Amino acid sequence: MTGRTRPVCVLVGAPGSGKTTIGEILAKTLGVEFRDTDADIERLAGKPIPEIFIDEGEAHFRTLERAAVAAALASCSGVLALGGGAVLAEENRAALVGHRVVHLDVGLSDAVKRVGLGVGRPLLAINPRATLKHLMDQRRPLYAEVATLTVHTDGRTPEEIAAEIAQLLRTDS
Repeated sequence: MTGRTRPVCVLVGAPGSGKTTIGEILAKTLGVEFRDTDADIERLAGKPIPEIFIDEGEAHFRTLERAAVAAALASCSGVLALGGGAVLAEENRAALVGHRVVHLDVGLSDAVKRVGLGVGRPLLAINPRATLKHLMDQRRPLYAEVATLTVHTDGRTPEEIAAEIAQLLRTDS
């Protein structure tokens, strides 16, 4: 499609993988905008994601998420971060075909340290470590399915990871 805007790259990964933090640094490094579909959803809904889960439920949130992913893929020209569960929807996975998708692969131990005790993460409100392990086990094959690049994040700073991704994008273009 002529004139269609495409993201420089799309970041996917489990909660705690660093999508937002690394995405902001990467976008600054590349001199492009940063966009996060979770922030888009909150802006459109007029409330934080935990409140969406409480007030309308996960199914409603996933509907909002599918719309946000489609809109962002069509209009973002910079670095785009998707919510950790965005890959659960087949239509989101299909929409990612042809995009440069970077899977930020994080181990359970590092993810737990980064997400804390689930504050602001509705799916991690009860028994965060066990729930996070389950989510990671469930989603890891889906991240691998959509990824064109995988970057391991354990034990590394966001700046190191962003620099690696920037280098990979330069050699991948």
